[in-house]
Amino acid sequence: MSIPSNFLTASQTIKLVSDGRLTIEQMALDHLQRYDERQSDIGAWVYTDRKRVIQEARRLDRIPKEKRGRLHGVLLAVKDMMNTQDMPTQHGSPIYKNSQPGVDAACVAICRAAGALIFGKTHTTEFACSNIGPEGCGNPYDTSRTPGGSSSGSAAALRDFQCSLAFGTQTGGSTMRPASYNGIFGIKPTWGAISTWGLKPYAPTLDTVGLFARSIEDLKLFLSVFEIPTSVPTALPLKPLSSCKFAYVKTDQWVDPSPELQSAWERSAGLLRQAGADVVSLDLPEEFDGISGGLAWTINKSEGRVSFKREYQTQPDQLSTYVHTEIYDEKEIPTQKITEAYDKVASLRPLIDKIASGYDAIVTPSVEGEAPVGLGWTGSPKFCAMWTSLHVPCVHIPGFAGENGMPIGLTLVGPRYDEHRLLNVAQVVAEVWARADEDRLNKIPVPEGVRHLTI
Repeated sequence: MSIPSNFLTASQTIKLVSDGRLTIEQMALDHLQRYDERQSDIGAWVYTDRKRVIQEARRLDRIPKEKRGRLHGVLLAVKDMMNTQDMPTQHGSPIYKNSQPGVDAACVAICRAAGALIFGKTHTTEFACSNIGPEGCGNPYDTSRTPGGSSSGSAAALRDFQCSLAFGTQTGGSTMRPASYNGIFGIKPTWGAISTWGLKPYAPTLDTVGLFARSIEDLKLFLSVFEIPTSVPTALPLKPLSSCKFAYVKTDQWVDPSPELQSAWERSAGLLRQAGADVVSLDLPEEFDGISGGLAWTINKSEGRVSFKREYQTQPDQLSTYVHTEIYDEKEIPTQKITEAYDKVASLRPLIDKIASGYDAIVTPSVEGEAPVGLGWTGSPKFCAMWTSLHVPCVHIPGFAGENGMPIGLTLVGPRYDEHRLLNVAQVVAEVWARADEDRLNKIPVPEGVRHLTI
C-alpha cells in the first residue's frame, strides 16, 4: 500500500484489513507517525498511550475473521467527556485531572465491541459547555484559528488524518460547528437515539452524541453500529437530485450574514438547481422565532446549574470564569420561565417533523462564517441551537471556502428518526457540494493522490 493508512477512510481501511492487505498494528503505527508529526502543531489530543495502542492493535489482529465486528479496521477518537475504561476522562477541567472512571461510556463500549481501536482522548472545552477553546488546540487549516467547540480535538484530529472516525457531542452546536470549521462531515442524530450514559451531562434534555467522518459512507457505517430505529428501509436506494426537493431555511438568526455564508448559501442552491433539484425558500412559522436566542439557552442554563452543582459547591475556584458568569453568577431562572421553555419547544417538535417531511431535506446554516481567529473563542452556535432543541437529525455537508481559504458548509435537517434516509440525501448532495472549492481547501499537508474528502 503506497499511501499510509491514516490517509484512508474508515471504509477503505476496513476493506484492506478484511482482505488481509493491512494489519491493525500497521494502521496504528501509521496513525502514531501522523500524531508525532502533527500533535505539537494541532494539539488535538489530550491523552494517548503508544504502548496501549500497539498492544490493543495486536489483540485485534489476533481475532479470527469470523468473529470480527463491523468496525474492525477503524481507529477512533473519543471526546474527553466520555468515560473510557483504560484511559483518563478529564472533561476539560482541572477538577478531573487524571480521573480514571474504569468503565466505558455506552457509545464507546458499543464501538469497542464492534472492533474499533480507541486511539485516545481528544480535547473538549470545559464540561463541553464552555465557548472558551482548549489551550493549544488549533484548526488544521490554520492553527491560529479555532477548530470550534466543544468537540474541538475530535474534529481537528479527524480533519488532520490522525484518526478515521471521531466522537463529538452536541448540546447547542458542538458537532455541526466544528464540522464546518474543519471541513468534514458530521451528524447529530435524533436526541435519545444514542445513549449518553457515561458522558458528563450538561443539559440532558438536549445532550446528543455526535459523529464525525471524512465521507458519507463512513458516517453511515459509524451510525449503523448504534442500530437506531427507522421508519424507512436502511437500504433505501439513492434518489437522483432531479427528484429531490429542498427547503432553504435561514431561521430568525440570519442577521447581516458574512460574505462566506452568503456565498455558500447562494452557490449551494445554484448547484442543486443545476442538478435538477427543486429548491424553495421557506420561512418557518413565527412560533419558531426565539428558540436559539432564548428558549434553548433557558434550558441549557437551568439544566447546567443542576449538572455542575457539585463542582460549583465543592471546588468553585477550579471552574472557569465562563461557568461562573454564564451558568451561576446571574439570578436563578424563574421556574415558570423554565417550564414555558420546555413546553413550547416540545410542542414544536411534531410541527417541525411535519414541515420537514414535506421535503427531502431542509437546508440551513451550520455557522456564521469561517472559523474565528484565535483559540480563545470557539464561535457561535446560534444557527444550530434551535435544531438541537427540536431533537431532529442534522447532517453537515462541507465543500465551500471563504475568502481566507477556510472551510464552510451547510446543514441538512430531517424529521426525528429519519437519519438513515437523510444520509442518503446527504450523499447525493455531497456529490455536487463537496468538490465546489476543492482546489482552495488543500492547505493541509497530505501525500500526492490523497483527497481531503471522499464522497
